[in-house]
Amino acid sequence: MTRRLLATALAALLAALLPLNAAAGCSRDIAVPVAASGSGVIVEGQQIKGIFPDLLREMSRKTGCKFVFTVVPRARLVALYRIGRADILMPATRTPERDQLGTFVPLVNNRPMLVSIAGDRAPIANAGELLARRGLRVAVVRGFDYGEEYTALVNELGKQGRLFSEVDTTAVARLLHAGAVDLTILGPTLIAGAIRGEPRVQGMAERLRVEAIPELPWKHSGAYISHALGKDDQRTLHEALEKMAKSNQVMDAYLRYFSAELLNGNVRAR
Repeated sequence: MTRRLLATALAALLAALLPLNAAAGCSRDIAVPVAASGSGVIVEGQQIKGIFPDLLREMSRKTGCKFVFTVVPRARLVALYRIGRADILMPATRTPERDQLGTFVPLVNNRPMLVSIAGDRAPIANAGELLARRGLRVAVVRGFDYGEEYTALVNELGKQGRLFSEVDTTAVARLLHAGAVDLTILGPTLIAGAIRGEPRVQGMAERLRVEAIPELPWKHSGAYISHALGKDDQRTLHEALEKMAKSNQVMDAYLRYFSAELLNGNVRAR
């Protein structure tokens, strides 16, 4: 009888612990350095919000994993990922170098475009035309990487001496507004989000001109899970991000910050 009671008590204890273990999530806090990036990541004093922090906080509620956000410049964020001190790199475009250090989970498709203030400038049809028009000054964000075509174009612009490499999208928006540069290579949602959060450039969003060129095609954008994490934690995060990507959750997060008209032609579901 005593053995039966002990067995029953043990079974009840294990049953009670199972939900706790399921909700325990990750084995440690997940380090997520972030950089201000339009409405993707919004930094207001000590408050961090935006599309991607919102998504991770929702994921935290479902998995039990705790995400610890710290604010750094974009270039520093990429450096932290390289040395294994950023458990998640998000948002991110897939590159061969990053693949060596983590597992990529695509969340949406997007593409960088040529963004400028509307005027009488002749259209730019491709990268060759942009490179040939040496009077046009171009701004980019340090640490952004949209793939090999983007890198080759930016490197050539740098050799021509007309590239401005800035710390974040807000700095780029200020340069455009001041007329210090003629265009930028960014996702339109990034620059629109930066304008929304910067009082000094209000009204500029309505005057933006957006041009697609074939050398900057559609690509997956998503998150990298660092190999520096334990295998179980990597698996937990990968499953949660995949589930998120297969639902409407990511596009719904974008639509909380942008109209469907703005997203059209720039961001679409995976």
